[in-house]
Amino acid sequence: MNNFQIGAQRFASILVAGVALLSLAATPSHAAAKIQRLISPGGIEAWFVQDATVPLIAMEYAFGGGAAEDPSGKPGVGNMVAGLLDEGSGDLDSKTFHERLERRAIELSFSSTRDYFRGSLRMLKDNKDEAFELLHLALTSPHFAAEDVERIRSQIVSGLRRETTSPTSLASRKFLETAFGDHPYARSSSGTLDSVPKIDVADMKDYVGRVLAKDSLRIAVVGDVDADTLGKLLDKTFGGLPAKATLSPIADVQAVRPPQRAFIPLDVPQTVVTFGGPGIRRHDPNFMAAYVVSYILGGGSSSRLYKEVREKRGLAYSVSQSLLWMNHSALFIGNTGTRADRAGETVDAIETEIRRIAADGPTQKELDEAKSYLKGSQMLALDTSSKLASALLQYQLDQLPIDYIEKRNALVDAVTLDDTKKAAQRLWGQGLLTVIVGRAPQAAAQPAAATAPPPKAN
Repeated sequence: MNNFQIGAQRFASILVAGVALLSLAATPSHAAAKIQRLISPGGIEAWFVQDATVPLIAMEYAFGGGAAEDPSGKPGVGNMVAGLLDEGSGDLDSKTFHERLERRAIELSFSSTRDYFRGSLRMLKDNKDEAFELLHLALTSPHFAAEDVERIRSQIVSGLRRETTSPTSLASRKFLETAFGDHPYARSSSGTLDSVPKIDVADMKDYVGRVLAKDSLRIAVVGDVDADTLGKLLDKTFGGLPAKATLSPIADVQAVRPPQRAFIPLDVPQTVVTFGGPGIRRHDPNFMAAYVVSYILGGGSSSRLYKEVREKRGLAYSVSQSLLWMNHSALFIGNTGTRADRAGETVDAIETEIRRIAADGPTQKELDEAKSYLKGSQMLALDTSSKLASALLQYQLDQLPIDYIEKRNALVDAVTLDDTKKAAQRLWGQGLLTVIVGRAPQAAAQPAAATAPPPKAN
């Protein structure tokens, strides 16, 4: 199942079971649990936390590839695959497959992100054999039956049509196109209204054959299962996949340098502003400093942008900014919404605050408060089996050490004020890429065809 389509059919079918699972998932001090590197008898590796606090097992996993592996003329293939893997496989048609999931309160989903084809599996302990068997069938023998393909295609196309009137979606797409040009990262993982109708079963089978392989597979499991049993389940589930993926090489790319601004006219009550620019890669020595100073600028209700844009000026209900890192690039990206006649004022306020922090960096008080929050919030961010499994998977994808949870707060503490000033200058010293979508706010925003404005003086 893909991220874009979960709302309608799938969510209704698993709502009751999902509530039951979530009620069982919350346990204290998950982050303090021992993380094991498990190697199955068949050689499949997983990061594993055994936790018998509740009779629940959560697994998150990912294959390298994702939307970046979509054919250049057919973006959305991976997303279509994600929507169809649980629509019948083996000797089970779509209806029977979902009935078995519902009967055993099993949550199974798939998604295609920029760099990875991801999956999630959650179940009660007593249903683990059936849950892993259903996942095995989905990964190894999907039907891609004509009626299911057309139904999922119709859902995706309907979502894409809705996006044509969504200012947030339009702004995000335009921002990525501006930032990445003809690189695969510029393409939407859900595809386009032109590409999705052209995707056929051969495209999807080819994607599955190239991408779903053991050499790029990363797995994280948290829950009430012993290592020996889990190893056997992993072999049964993933052991039959191809040994090696056949992935296209993806070049590293630097997002286009700001400043640039684009305006997309759309007759909606609220104007949306998306802003950003080149970021700092995950393994850059200055990454943690960038992470901390990014929180200071736009990470919550105590951030500079929130105070300046909402509290002092009342220009928007919310405004945020964060880092986004990928395998081959990195961005900082922010969003807000405001009245059309105040869009220009809102952008000016954001740009002013970003120029100020780029020039001067944060204060020591801001740095100390940010460190305190970021350290204290870690335990809350990992307080369920599912959250911890997701975090452990992400650490693997980011190529971090297995003891990163234990080291992370010390890395935050080690950030100095000078580090944050350097990071702020690197991130925001060049200005912004800005996309404004909404009603024409008089002369406050430039039309899309206009040239980019010159950088403002510091």
